[in-house]
Amino acid sequence: MHLSPMRLFTLAFAASLIVPASASAACMLPPPGQSAVVPVGSEDGPRALVHTPEGYDPAQGPVPLVFLLHGSGGTGAAMLRDSKLAETADAHGFILVAPDAGIPLERGYAWNIPGVPTVAGEVPGPEERDDVEYIADIADALAEGGCADPARVYATGLSGGGRMTSWLGCVESTRYAAIAPVVGLRAGRARREAEAEVDPATCTPENPMPVLAFNGLKDNTNPLAGGQGMRWGYSMHAAEQRWAQINACRAAPTTKWVDHDTYEERYGDCADGTVVASRIDVDGGHSWVVDNEAMWAFFERYRRAAR
Repeated sequence: MHLSPMRLFTLAFAASLIVPASASAACMLPPPGQSAVVPVGSEDGPRALVHTPEGYDPAQGPVPLVFLLHGSGGTGAAMLRDSKLAETADAHGFILVAPDAGIPLERGYAWNIPGVPTVAGEVPGPEERDDVEYIADIADALAEGGCADPARVYATGLSGGGRMTSWLGCVESTRYAAIAPVVGLRAGRARREAEAEVDPATCTPENPMPVLAFNGLKDNTNPLAGGQGMRWGYSMHAAEQRWAQINACRAAPTTKWVDHDTYEERYGDCADGTVVASRIDVDGGHSWVVDNEAMWAFFERYRRAAR
């Protein structure tokens, strides 16, 4: 029987996937140090772009899991490339998943945040994929397969992916140990009758949520001052203050420079040891204005209790 070169490559790649024999469910990952779109957990599992860290050994037990969510009209592949977060994953040993959102938009996709219009101006309908559930299915498959530690699951994302990350913090606080939205911090939907205000009823997480946001002072797409309708109506500071309320932060906010062009606003003395902080790059715009090492240092401080 003759097999084409493409078929041989596919078979060889499938054979290279990591499957811990002792796991309760198959845990399929690319080889260590590589990224690939794979069916997560089983051949019928949700497909996503996954990066396995260098040196990963399933025999050593589950490792942290970070979700990296692209911006509106983008893709997981472009987000993985532009963020350079795979290098951080290799250095610190966490699995990185960069999935595609469910709503086709331009040359990529947009996330389904219920009740919030996409950048195309349309509110997602009931026929759209439930992206909260989709991401949760990936996390569950990797945890059940013995690859990811369910106590150490984190989320970050750019722009629309930052808004989606914020939404995960609102509705999945028993799953995510911490979130880090990038030029996309929200704390629920804007009030329909007053778009410059947060509607507190739309973000009521069960647990306090550690938050570290990254922002560009020169961002004209999601400006710090808000003013962009229901998608981005209230200011970044209003979102920051709402998360401080959610986390019952008691200390007055502080501001300090963390390097020559970035300052940090921080609310401390919050419930369960959480914090709410925003780093603002004074020269940054609407882009990945992130110190990846600082983000990971923040994430690894937090674990979520067993579900």
